[in-house]
Amino acid sequence: MNIARAKEILKRQFGYDSFRMNQEQAIETILEKKDCIVLMPTGGGKSLCYQIPALMLDGLTVVVSPLIALMKDQVDALKNNGVEAAFLNSTQTNREQVKVFQAVRSGKLKLLYVAPERLLQSGEQFIEFLKSVNLSLFAIDEAHCISSWGHDFRPEYMQLAKLKIHFPNIPLIALTATADKLVRKDIIERLNVRNAALFVSSFNRPNIFYTVEPKRNSFARLLDYLESRRDESGIVYCLSRNSADSLAADLRDEGFNALPYHAGLEKETRDKHQELFLKDETKIIVATIAFGMGIDKSNVRFVVHMDLPKNIESYYQETGRAGRDGLQSDALLFFSWGDVNKLKGFAEVDGNKTQSEIMLNKLNTMGKFGDLKTCRRKFLLHYFSEDLTEDCGNCDNCNTTFERFDGTIIAQKALSAVYRTGQRFGLSYLIDFLRGSQAKTIRDEHKNLKTYGIGADISKNNWFDYFKDLIAQEYLAQTEGQYPTIVLTEKSEDVLKKNVPVNLIKVTIKEDKKKSLVSKVSHPYIKELFDDLKRVRTTFAKSENVPPYVVFSDATLVEFATYLPQNEAELRKISGVGELKFQKYGADFLQEIKNYCEIHKLQSRINLKSPKHERKSRTKRDEHGQDTYSISLDMFNSGLSIEEIAETRGMTKSTIEMHLIRFIQSGEVSLEDLVLYRKIEPIKNAITRLNAGFAVAPVKEFLGEDYSYAEIRAVMAAM
Repeated sequence: MNIARAKEILKRQFGYDSFRMNQEQAIETILEKKDCIVLMPTGGGKSLCYQIPALMLDGLTVVVSPLIALMKDQVDALKNNGVEAAFLNSTQTNREQVKVFQAVRSGKLKLLYVAPERLLQSGEQFIEFLKSVNLSLFAIDEAHCISSWGHDFRPEYMQLAKLKIHFPNIPLIALTATADKLVRKDIIERLNVRNAALFVSSFNRPNIFYTVEPKRNSFARLLDYLESRRDESGIVYCLSRNSADSLAADLRDEGFNALPYHAGLEKETRDKHQELFLKDETKIIVATIAFGMGIDKSNVRFVVHMDLPKNIESYYQETGRAGRDGLQSDALLFFSWGDVNKLKGFAEVDGNKTQSEIMLNKLNTMGKFGDLKTCRRKFLLHYFSEDLTEDCGNCDNCNTTFERFDGTIIAQKALSAVYRTGQRFGLSYLIDFLRGSQAKTIRDEHKNLKTYGIGADISKNNWFDYFKDLIAQEYLAQTEGQYPTIVLTEKSEDVLKKNVPVNLIKVTIKEDKKKSLVSKVSHPYIKELFDDLKRVRTTFAKSENVPPYVVFSDATLVEFATYLPQNEAELRKISGVGELKFQKYGADFLQEIKNYCEIHKLQSRINLKSPKHERKSRTKRDEHGQDTYSISLDMFNSGLSIEEIAETRGMTKSTIEMHLIRFIQSGEVSLEDLVLYRKIEPIKNAITRLNAGFAVAPVKEFLGEDYSYAEIRAVMAAM
């Protein structure tokens, strides 16, 4: 019964037909008032694991979230889906915070987002406040931040251990996208949830195409890459603030719509740049790692790393910001072993040798990923203790032909250099030695060896590739630590004695595929219609001051442009069309699709869509059986203004307007109650002139800023 109700909410509030990965099991566990830990890939839908129970349980769900930007995004998205939610953080005025506290006390809020430090602000005053209200659930987002062995340790998360002490009977769910076995153990112990159920979903993001390119000429390569992606949103990560600033400026000089984001910018500037990116008004954000944690922008089509991340966890999390809507997206890394050496100083943790070794090993593993010649997805999944039985077919190595040649002589030269210099030197020194470098770093006694300079005919970069190939084939080995050296192995002797041939890799084909937006679909979408629908979405987004994906995701627009729904029933079958969004936007998008189909003589393709179990839409009712629309009508008839009703009910003004517009046709609300008399005729004339039907967007565009969507909808209802 509980899960049936959960699926009903999933469809009605969020517009999805079925649960993914371990969402259903996690929700079931919470509804049984038990604790659980959820590991789910970025974009996998972790938030639904606590948002749906929050709507089903009696009381308030408190969500602990580390970043202010994430709170605002999630609260905006929830409100747009008709869910009562709020946040408390330092960006709010005292008056705004008082309103949130009042909303919590009144019992009308279902979700409250807070920062971890907020829980223990003013001693335990906030904890005492929570004890005075009806709590149903604690959700700890980005739970890996509690582990000092993790890649993103935050000391303030350690205080969350007190939640189970103060609230032993309130279920707790901890969620993360990046945690190896050591970090998982840490989360369970430090949150005091030793009996928690553990749900580990696949870390595989099959829609992301992983590519690694040599760092040589990376800016020119980046320009080539971006040229075919001018209309797409993407994030470019740099190691330093200066790099982010200069690269953003260079990209603008080349005609790209790019802005920087890092901790060195004024907060107002950072917030503005982030907002422009979220609203698709800026296409590219050039950022340090200060950007992105929890940014819920679903249509990021590419993530580029100009510099190497410090560990696999960071790389996985940052690349996971691409393709959250499930559509085909790219992750491009420009790799150099020089970056590995540069980052070794940052990997050391003062006064903690054990943790320093862990961080250095993580960095070296990141280096191995960059130098990989086999399936990249297999490597990533294996790191998170997950095995992929076959090559993925969706990374650069799986789409590259590696040609091998007889490199026996090259191998003998390399191994001889290692042997002659005593197996005590690193890669760079050995390459300089083989090439006969005159650098002062080359020891005088080594310049007299026969091996000195015997590889001068091979470039430095090629030598580097050959050494890495020899290490991969175990003819050589590289020691661990901050200053690794190259040493011989058991297999080295046969090569030096000319007993075995050695084949080395020569890369002959490297395909840079511009992938189709839709991965593995049997029915193509119409790009021209998709672009038209994006324009309709942008109009709504600007009017409501929300990011475009909050209106509808790219994935939903792709389904519109694939299946061409022709009526309300067909439109409701599209993923992402919940009841509230159907009421707010459905008519406009439907009209746009029908207009396109009429011009191009196309018919509905909804029969091609996999059949889903349809559920009747149900109207939300209060404890007296009165539906939400009638409640708004009663309050309006009692003399309250639309603004007062919205504030009292914790809803947006536009939602209350939608409620009241429903009663125009029945005569319970008059048109003049909602629209000034002088505006009615101009709106009617525009609707008639444009032959708009029920499509609001073209009328709004025609009439301009003086006329609201609600006023136009009201006149349409009266007509």
